[in-house]
Amino acid sequence: MTSARYVVGIDLGTTHTSLAYAPIAENADSTGAVAATPPPVTVLEIPQLVSRGSVEARELLPSFLYLAHESEGPQPLPWDAERTYAVGEYARARGVDAPTRVVASAKSWLCHPSVDRRTNILPPRAPDDIARISPVEASRRTLLHLVETWEHLVAKGDADLALGKQSVVLTVPASFDASARELTTEAAFAAGLDDITLIEEPQAAFYAWLAAKGDQWRNDVKVGDVVLVVDVGGGTTDFSVIAALEKNGELTLERVAVGDHILLGGDNMDMLLAHVVEQKMVAEAEAAGRTLELDRWQRTALQYAARSAKESLLGRAGATAMPIAIAGKGSKLVKSTLRAEVTREEVTRAIVDGFFPIVDASARPAARARTALTQLGLPYAQDTAITKHLAALLARHAGALGKEGAASSTMLHPTRILFNGGVMKSDVLRARVVSCMNDWLEQGSGGTVRVLESNDLDLAVARGAAAYGLSRRGRGVRIRGGTARAYYVGIEGAVPAVPGVAPPVTALCVAPFGMEEGTSAEVPGGELGVVVGEKVNFRFFGSSVRRTDTVGVALERWASGELDELPQIQVDLPADGRALGDVVPVTLRSSITEIGTLLLEAVPLEPKKKDERWKVELTVRS
Repeated sequence: MTSARYVVGIDLGTTHTSLAYAPIAENADSTGAVAATPPPVTVLEIPQLVSRGSVEARELLPSFLYLAHESEGPQPLPWDAERTYAVGEYARARGVDAPTRVVASAKSWLCHPSVDRRTNILPPRAPDDIARISPVEASRRTLLHLVETWEHLVAKGDADLALGKQSVVLTVPASFDASARELTTEAAFAAGLDDITLIEEPQAAFYAWLAAKGDQWRNDVKVGDVVLVVDVGGGTTDFSVIAALEKNGELTLERVAVGDHILLGGDNMDMLLAHVVEQKMVAEAEAAGRTLELDRWQRTALQYAARSAKESLLGRAGATAMPIAIAGKGSKLVKSTLRAEVTREEVTRAIVDGFFPIVDASARPAARARTALTQLGLPYAQDTAITKHLAALLARHAGALGKEGAASSTMLHPTRILFNGGVMKSDVLRARVVSCMNDWLEQGSGGTVRVLESNDLDLAVARGAAAYGLSRRGRGVRIRGGTARAYYVGIEGAVPAVPGVAPPVTALCVAPFGMEEGTSAEVPGGELGVVVGEKVNFRFFGSSVRRTDTVGVALERWASGELDELPQIQVDLPADGRALGDVVPVTLRSSITEIGTLLLEAVPLEPKKKDERWKVELTVRS
């Protein structure tokens, strides 16, 4: 641990970003010993532009970036009067009037495997006169806003209190692969954050619940309970399952399953609502004897407007309808403004039926054949039914608890459910998920699922990240879990070449399911050779279902769906006194770093120098 004064939790969300913090040494006694009871967690209010020239401090910083035109002048903040871009509420609002200058969903682009996430591609389809930025840079600027806010409000010039010197816990979706995790930490490092630990967002939400309950949490979760965390945010749907187990006579919490990466959330719902509103505008125009057809820019603006309406109608008590207005075509702005109204009932019905349909426990997400040519965009989930994705998760992990904990051979049966994410603030949506879950339980072993109440679904992840930071220092309950997948490296077989036939590949397990951060293992499996001095490709695989494989297990064949191949890593391992292209006999050593990435080390059997080894990290960095 460092000499940090605070633990800081940052939720870098698709729609909103927030920061919560707690002092590390609070409640120390006269001897300097720190009390086991964790201190309270505080949410930092973040100054941001909310309209042109107006700055307000709010708990949530919308994760939107506005690239202002030079004619607009500076976008001033209390600590930077000459800033040329805006992050936050004003940036989000500008999406209605100037959508091609607004970067949204940067977090979703961070996990897009088919684009170079360090390339300047945002905003997508922006005109040539707009200087684009990369998803990593967009994330850096959002985090930099938090760094500058902290310096302005907390550190106030004290170098020891700078955010870069605090212990920062940054949240990522449980489904983020190693590449997306590394890119997130890269953005954090570039923003000046040096001491970074990652935590999965559903786990952070559960830590927030634990912190809010204090010692009373054991009254709600007992040995044998299985807690399902359903986290539906702006860009992703995340599922995690945490089991309450008895080990050595004590109640322990262990994460036993996570969902796959599902790019499905509030962004998709905004698109649907924008379509609903467009149809209303077209119908009204036709009733008036006019023909209306929106162009691409108007549809983008309508999506931003639909997002604001959705958040207000689902999150604000008493709101029954919201007006929507976007600029029309023509020279007279007032006359050409397109207006419509969307009601809470319309929003709820569209989202409930479209994204949370009632399905049977045997339902699975549909997959369709992809079109060969497609626009550059986010790889959204092909099936929008979140309840189908949930049924698939529970079926895939039916054996997660072993024979003793398995209530059914066909489905993992949760007994508790914790909701998180802005989408799940809706009572109707939570009720629909609970209803589906109870129907599935009745089809199996019976029983009903009980909801664990969360006070603040918008801020729970940031609060929970700070609480996790405290628990790592012995001040709170820890959830055990380690890696959410088993990891394998591909070993190419030494066989004669055959035209048209690729050499066989063996998947060698280098990190078993649940391998803890900060641990390492020697990889058995005989002598291997690594090529040095020229570019080579490393193939990695991951599995969320092969739970019993141990380090050194070699798979020559595997069933469809058991292993997923991860993006290849191309590296040039230095020869350092060896001949270029040499195949050096090595053994492998694997470890899981504190930020949750896999580090694979190839150690030569006959080193040329002390501590000679080649390191490959499971990231996109070459």
